[in-house]
Amino acid sequence: MKYQKFVFAFLLNYCAISVASAQQLYDTTAKPKLISKQFSFTEGASVDKAGNVFFTDQPNNKIWEYNGDGKLSVFMEDALHSNGTYFDSKGNLVSCAETKDQLIAISPKGKVEVLANDYDGHRLNGPNDIWVAPNGNIYFTDPYYQRDFWDRKKPDIDGQNVYFLAKGSDKPVIVVSDMKKPNGIVGTPDGKYLYIADIEANKTYKYTIAPDGSLADKKLFVEQGSDGMTLDERGNVYLTGNGVIIYNPQGVKIAHIKIDEPWTANLCFCGKNKDHLFITASKAIYILHMNVKGVE
Repeated sequence: MKYQKFVFAFLLNYCAISVASAQQLYDTTAKPKLISKQFSFTEGASVDKAGNVFFTDQPNNKIWEYNGDGKLSVFMEDALHSNGTYFDSKGNLVSCAETKDQLIAISPKGKVEVLANDYDGHRLNGPNDIWVAPNGNIYFTDPYYQRDFWDRKKPDIDGQNVYFLAKGSDKPVIVVSDMKKPNGIVGTPDGKYLYIADIEANKTYKYTIAPDGSLADKKLFVEQGSDGMTLDERGNVYLTGNGVIIYNPQGVKIAHIKIDEPWTANLCFCGKNKDHLFITASKAIYILHMNVKGVE
């Protein structure tokens, strides 16, 4: 009986801590605000230094901008079917461009530079999500999702891998080859750790980034996969899929933000203070005021 009371008390305390943690992050009585629902499938949310968000509508082959004044505009018409994106330190939008399965950098004026065209002469599967480290090195996931606009029906590379592209190089190197289908990826702002989601295995792992860019000390972070991912200033990890699920740095689930859409694909913090969570979900985009800031 004493054991049962102890367990019950522990569960009550755990639930209270979880609720308190969620309330510390955002107003749990508030719902994410719908900004627009005019797209086919929204993805690739990234924020620039000014707090403006750039996101992709991949089926319609466009990149959109949502600025600090709440205005929506098309940034790029022919976006090479961009998927995941991330800003580098120079203000270029680095993109996973799936038309020809390349990594590209898009300048603020829309000029395109190809950063990586293939792997060892073989066409990449379809770069999906990306993180640019503080030192300019790039990590990207390369799962295979058959696209209608491709001229092929099978991959040119065995396996679905995660790649490392050193700053200034155009030769990607495989750093993870043991995942079923890697997807979401994000690193810590100090450049020490990298989170990668295996969406098919429904797991997310944490790695230590070595000085040479290789990954070491693989650890299971949570038993959940993810599409897009982001971090806040407290080190909490935000995963997507069924809404937004937030885990603390120890891998304990502390919040679930429900989104009334079939699928939540990506997210980032935005605004001048980086204290609004911008969420891409199916045909829509949403925003939610937060009590914490992002680190992108």
